Amino acid sequence: MHHTPRHRPRPARRALGLALAAVLLTGAATACGTSGDGGSGASGDAAASADAGGGPKQGVVLDNPFEKPELVLTDTDGETYDLVEETRGRPTLIYFGYTHCPDVCPLTMSNIAVAKSKLPEAEQEKLRVVFVTSDPERDTPESLGEWLRAQDPDFIGLTGDFEKIQAGARSLGIALEPPVEDENGDVVSSHGTQVLAFLPEDDRAHVLYTEDVPVETYEKDLPALAEGKLP
Repeated sequence: MHHTPRHRPRPARRALGLALAAVLLTGAATACGTSGDGGSGASGDAAASADAGGGPKQGVVLDNPFEKPELVLTDTDGETYDLVEETRGRPTLIYFGYTHCPDVCPLTMSNIAVAKSKLPEAEQEKLRVVFVTSDPERDTPESLGEWLRAQDPDFIGLTGDFEKIQAGARSLGIALEPPVEDENGDVVSSHGTQVLAFLPEDDRAHVLYTEDVPVETYEKDLPALAEGKLP
């Protein structure tokens, strides 16, 4: 099921999209805080090699948008949350991570929160930002809610069965591995670090952001995304 966006991406973005698509299919995951490059993982390397023109990293407009995963999980109020139904027809950002992550996850969510805060109130109300935990055993609704409220009280946090979450992430080209103990006895969750932006017109992910995308890029792109347009 292929969908061609009405707005054609610039050639540089198209080239980057093809490079990242090849990497995403390998299902590479990275453990937050355990790699020397800050957990960039294979997708970050692809972005670096494909976008060597200088300046801040940009989002990638996907030639083949992803469908929204049919995830029914538990939100931070302990209520059942149907991702497809609850975000239908709304601009939506989705990220998979965990609250004990020491670096990539809090930085990514903080960048989105800062950019969202600069939108007009009406645009903020349209936008849905969904954080799905990759470590559901430790990320209870209560602890997940407390962590997200420190970023933005309107961010949506979801937890539940790991295998269900893993399958939903995989449908978006994002790899998740079950949390494990490292040599120091710390529990580490290896997960892909992509942020996917869904447009309300077809509820498909049209833009992908890698972990090295700075806050400036989100500030530039969110006004268009909140209006249901490609940046």
